[in-house]
Amino acid sequence: MASHEAKHTISVLVENEFGVLTRVAGLFSGRGFNIESLSVAPTLDDSISRMTIVTSGDERILEQITKQLNKLIDTIKVIDFTDSEYVEREMALIKVQATEDTRAEVLRIVDIFRGNVVDVTARSYTMEITGAPSKIKAVIDLLKPIGIQEIVRSGPVVLGRGAKGWNG
Repeated sequence: MASHEAKHTISVLVENEFGVLTRVAGLFSGRGFNIESLSVAPTLDDSISRMTIVTSGDERILEQITKQLNKLIDTIKVIDFTDSEYVEREMALIKVQATEDTRAEVLRIVDIFRGNVVDVTARSYTMEITGAPSKIKAVIDLLKPIGIQEIVRSGPVVLGRGAKGWNG
C-alpha cells in the first residue's frame, strides 16, 4: 500500500513546563517531519498550554508521532484534526509600500478582507489580517505587486467544531 503526504493539523494540550516544546519538536525532527507552523500559548489554566502544530507527511509516521506525543509525561491530550471539522484562524501583520499612487488600493484591499491598518508612516502602511490561511494567502497575493516590505504570520490556531471541548 502506497503512503501519501497529507497536511496534518495537530493540537496538543501539555503541562506548561520547561523543556516541553523541545521534547515535542524533537519527536518531529527525529522522524524527519518538518513543522510548517507551531503556535503555543497558555489556556485558561496557566499551568496548561495548547500547541497547534501543522505538518505534512506520511500517515503511518504521523500515527507513530501521535502515539509518542501521548507517551510524553507532560502531554495531557493530542488531537489530529486532519479528518475532523474545525475552525482555523491565523493572523498576519503585513507592511506595504504606500505611495500616492498605491494608498487607495492598499486601503481597498484591507477593507475587502476586513483587515485593520495598525500603523501608518509617510512611506508604508502596516495592516493586520485575521482569517483562514487561504484568506491570508489571498491578501498576500494581492499586495505583492504593490510592494510588501515585511510580513509576519502567527501560523494557524484551531478549535474543534461543536460541543466537544478540552476544558483547557
